[in-house]
Amino acid sequence: MSRRSRGLVATWAEIQRQQQRQEEAQRRAWAQHQREQERQQRAAERAAARSRREQQAAYRERREADARHRTDKLDRQVRVLRDLLVTGCAAPAFTPETLKRSERVEPFSPGQLGVPVPMPDPAAYQPRQGGWGFGGSWQAQEQARARYESDWHAAQAAEAQRQRQLAAYRQQYQRWADERLAEIRGHNAGVEELVAGLRRGEPTAVVEYFTAALYASRGWPDDFPRQVSASFDPASRLLVLNWELPGTAVVPEVSAVRYMPGADRDKEVRRPVTERRALYRDVLAQCMLLAVRELFAADRFGVLEAVALNGFVDDTDPATGHRTQTFLATVMVSRADFDRLNLTQVTAPDCLVDGLRGQLSDRPDRRAGVRPARLPGDAGRAVVTHGDDDEPDLCAMDPVEFEDLVAELFRAMGMQAVTTSRSGDGGVDVDALDPDPIRGGKIVVQVKRYRNTVPPSAVRDLYGTVQSVGANKGVLITTSAFGPGSHAFAGGKPLTLVQGTELVDLLHRHGLNGRLGGGPGSEPDTASGAQPDGGPGDELDGTTVLGLTWSGGAALDVCALVCRGQRVLGEEWFVFYNNPAAPDSSVRMMPGHGEDRAAVWVRFGELPPPADRLVLVAAVDPEADPGADLSCFTRARIRLSEPAGTAADELAVSDGRPGETALVLGSFRRRANGDWEFVLGGKGYEEGLVQLVEEYGIEVG
Repeated sequence: MSRRSRGLVATWAEIQRQQQRQEEAQRRAWAQHQREQERQQRAAERAAARSRREQQAAYRERREADARHRTDKLDRQVRVLRDLLVTGCAAPAFTPETLKRSERVEPFSPGQLGVPVPMPDPAAYQPRQGGWGFGGSWQAQEQARARYESDWHAAQAAEAQRQRQLAAYRQQYQRWADERLAEIRGHNAGVEELVAGLRRGEPTAVVEYFTAALYASRGWPDDFPRQVSASFDPASRLLVLNWELPGTAVVPEVSAVRYMPGADRDKEVRRPVTERRALYRDVLAQCMLLAVRELFAADRFGVLEAVALNGFVDDTDPATGHRTQTFLATVMVSRADFDRLNLTQVTAPDCLVDGLRGQLSDRPDRRAGVRPARLPGDAGRAVVTHGDDDEPDLCAMDPVEFEDLVAELFRAMGMQAVTTSRSGDGGVDVDALDPDPIRGGKIVVQVKRYRNTVPPSAVRDLYGTVQSVGANKGVLITTSAFGPGSHAFAGGKPLTLVQGTELVDLLHRHGLNGRLGGGPGSEPDTASGAQPDGGPGDELDGTTVLGLTWSGGAALDVCALVCRGQRVLGEEWFVFYNNPAAPDSSVRMMPGHGEDRAAVWVRFGELPPPADRLVLVAAVDPEADPGADLSCFTRARIRLSEPAGTAADELAVSDGRPGETALVLGSFRRRANGDWEFVLGGKGYEEGLVQLVEEYGIEVG
């Protein structure tokens, strides 16, 4: 009995020891797990801390680099100001040749019109087995021959049409080229006449030439003003000018930017007031000396004996709140005295005041003015002359006055603007500068006194000018309107299109006058290829080609409906294969060229006033392809181009669907300002073109 008890006790004790060992092992494992967890957490914390330190270091480096970049930019601005006179003296002098334009006209470029229509290849029409006389059934041979002959006649007709269009386009180009060359030669003849008057010392010619020299000078920073008025005294051969100087904002108030890591912000170190005042005063003196240098350097004929120059700032007077001109510097200097100077080595204020006995404000930052010794007489002719409060007709205005009016509009909008009609500046009519630090910059402006819609080529030319001169924006202003091709090309580019009605509104809002036509004797401008109403160039002028292409073998008819809302203007305004042109020929069905399988030619500017949309549709040709639907009408698009084939944009349209035999591709809709925008369609019809046109108000018997 006792032995059994000892056995049971031993067994129980062994079990207890095993449980204790297991629990101990579990505790050790748990402790090890806890230590591992703690180790991983410490490692993660160290890695996170290291990452934070690296991120903080990288962030600090970025902020410090940005501060250094801003400081470097400020230093560059100051260097430009300090070296203004030296840099300006290194620029080429203005000459009479600068005013002339090159007698170069763009060569004839017909685009797709210059590509012959390919003729069908007979080999492509042979039956699959055998040739024309061998193998295959007689019926297959005849069908192949019929298809070939049909396609050959169609290609011959398309080629004849292409040649007619090419001839018309060549004639239009030749008229444009002749007019353009005549315009250039007329301009150059005017320059020669100006130079002849300059040689004779005629006051008008002298003032016009030397003010152009200041305007066109390459020695001035782009953001400097260029406002001038002048007169010439032939007896003393003295040229008297008022020349605008930059304001105090030209000198940066901040001298450096430093990053403060403790506060995590940039600290702007203000430039000392005395330093800023001294630098601004130095800039004004440099501007005066540089302007006199530009005038004498441009005098190739010894017209000027002396120059009286008055420098002013055009700014808001804090005492009155009105813009006023304050003279901050003045000098009268003879050519002999000025020629003795070495401008690259002088200290500008000392040279102006002591060397040339001129005057320079001691406190220009506080608008402390000086008294000019002599002022010019009349400041020049007015931009626009109004008689009896009648508004001038923009369409009949002299081209030079029209450009001046546009320049005056930009100045009224708070910008600096000068006309460049005599600068030969690559077709730029007005050179403007918007001083806004965010949206501003250099703006090139072209003006078109057109009656008809401005073609997309004019918009492309302006974009090329913007890129070539490095401008921030291009503005095209017309007395007429722009078609969808122009707007499509301008979309997403730094271009602004201003049509006639918008121009009149802008003029009125800024206190200027102007109206569009309506007066006797109004004649459109025919420069730059514009044609008068009813002229010989009307066949292609202002035309937008809507080329249709798609994938799939469906035989389709493409049609156009001229509508007011959802109703066609009349049955005659439904343009299709049996009615290929609208009553006024503003919409025409034409053969497609190149990859276009069909085309509609539209002159949006000539659509009747009640029309507010042009609807394009496609339908299966039931005779050519009976039983077909639009399931194979895929990857369709509308290509906007000119008759010459130069593409402006592509518009994607909806694919066809099984069971449908007619489809609204989309519509061009007239906006409130008179422009046209494209709205995608997509509505399909199972009963074909008849069902579609009935919905637009056409009764089909």
